[in-house]
Amino acid sequence: MASSGSWYDSCSDIQGVLLDISGVLYDSGAGGGVAIPGSVEAVKKLKQSGLSVRFCTNETQCTRDHLVTKLSGLGFQVHRDEVFAPAPAACIFLKDRNLRPHLLIHPGCRPEFEGVDCNNPNCVLIGDASDEFSYKNLNEAFRVLVGLQDPILISMGKGRYYKETDGLTLDVGVFMKALEYSCDVEAEVVGKPAKAFFLAALQDMGVQPQHALMVGDDVVNDIGGAQSVGMRGLQVRTGKYRPEDEHHPTVHPDGFVDNLKQAVDLLLQHRGQ
Repeated sequence: MASSGSWYDSCSDIQGVLLDISGVLYDSGAGGGVAIPGSVEAVKKLKQSGLSVRFCTNETQCTRDHLVTKLSGLGFQVHRDEVFAPAPAACIFLKDRNLRPHLLIHPGCRPEFEGVDCNNPNCVLIGDASDEFSYKNLNEAFRVLVGLQDPILISMGKGRYYKETDGLTLDVGVFMKALEYSCDVEAEVVGKPAKAFFLAALQDMGVQPQHALMVGDDVVNDIGGAQSVGMRGLQVRTGKYRPEDEHHPTVHPDGFVDNLKQAVDLLLQHRGQ
């Protein structure tokens, strides 16, 4: 059932929708993961409605091209230029700051960093490296950071965990915190919940924050991040959702829905009324 508070009664001015991917469209896992029931049709209906739609993800285990191919295989209509992911944003960040990273990332994401100078690193950049988060690799990243006069740690996202088909899985934020603690440094986050990440997607859509809705499963990174720039945030009860999210001490979603299908049905039903 939808939450009380009737978030959809005030959505007549919505012009654009940002969708999280993992935990909203599908659950990742072996064999490419599985689509969450109703989500394929929900994306199709949303795109046919005339609303602007973008996909905002903290996925850093693969390239955007690979992610789009995977989603297409699950039945989703998604194009590469509609997907906002941390790796391309991180490449721009590195170039603008003249940074040469030591990369601790998933092998599937490395093609996004082709052409990036990694010689004589003056920072460390991490993503969801999965099994690459070994003691050896973490210690190597630690040694690079601790050896810098002004250590810079860049993290593509800061999530604590996410849901795969076989259960919850540790995310990059856990390892980010370990490096922050060991090196007494605060990471600079590229991706959700960073304000710049949401604003870039909104600018691409040509939609002002007050006219946009974020749909996600992460109460802090999806909902809190969106609300920090003036968007409305709707949390689905799929993916990493936990019942305690509905009583979060600092983030208060504008509404809750059981899944993306329910969110889209209610939005389109009440839009323009």
